[in-house]
Amino acid sequence: MFDLSTKRIVITGGKGFLGYHLIQKLNRDRNCQNVQIVDLPEFDLRDIDDVRKMYLEKKPDIVIHLAAVVGGIGANRNNPGKFFYDNAIMGIQLLHEAYLHQIEKFVALGTICCYPKYSPIPFREIHLWDGYPEETNAPYGLAKKMMLVQSQAYRQQYAFNSIFLMPVNLYGPRDNFDLENSHVIPALIHKCFDAKARGNDAVSVWGDGSPTREFLYVEDAAEGIILATEHYNKNEPVNLGSSFEISIRDLVEMIRRLVGFEGKIIWDNSKPNGQPRRKLDISRAKNEFGFSASIPFEEGLMRTITWYIENRKKEKDK
Repeated sequence: MFDLSTKRIVITGGKGFLGYHLIQKLNRDRNCQNVQIVDLPEFDLRDIDDVRKMYLEKKPDIVIHLAAVVGGIGANRNNPGKFFYDNAIMGIQLLHEAYLHQIEKFVALGTICCYPKYSPIPFREIHLWDGYPEETNAPYGLAKKMMLVQSQAYRQQYAFNSIFLMPVNLYGPRDNFDLENSHVIPALIHKCFDAKARGNDAVSVWGDGSPTREFLYVEDAAEGIILATEHYNKNEPVNLGSSFEISIRDLVEMIRRLVGFEGKIIWDNSKPNGQPRRKLDISRAKNEFGFSASIPFEEGLMRTITWYIENRKKEKDK
């Protein structure tokens, strides 16, 4: 077991949604004394000189690589080249320089988008290579998946301690609510709240509502990452999920009810649905390092909505 309280820990992308909650948990729950954020604009992790400067200046014992260029279906569809290059080059350079600098552990965050489009349900880690990912997010998913290949290769050849975690779709307070590049939950909260505030009688939603998704509350995800960092030192990738699956149609109805929007939902069938189903088998995470999600979905959703409404009001009051 790694005693994280004594380690110099670098969090790439630490200014982001997951990074904020991870750092809070490390400081509060593990009494970590030396957690450092590596993020833009000080460090551009696509630039090898900045990556090398980071290792020389920060001298980490552990790197937890959260930084990613990411978005919903629309953002993935509009930026396939950027999403592939930026994510692949960051991962390759960070992991290689971690090995050269002989750090103790590298924790790579992948994505559920690594899985083939038609993986058997629930997704098990052994099915990762059984087909091509869903087309709209394949470049992003494959770029992240290359970190798994690199992690396993470096462990095999150099005995370098790197692990690969694959969280399901995250949600929670401080998420990105920008309609241009947000994921489904913050986008729906934004749309329904705005429609209610403006007195609109309808909200448009992509697809037909049939796909299902599994969601993991961000604080649960942070705890899973910490447990894996403390206890897991093996070659195989690990899913992080909640075991809760819901259709997009039912998700829309739940958000509409919690926000209090009483208008119609218009399904835009000209827009893509994305992957038909997403649900993870999380037995490896439970067996290897004792992880299981603790926040019920509706409770987490209500916390997210409350945070959005309160912070929207603060922005207006400025």
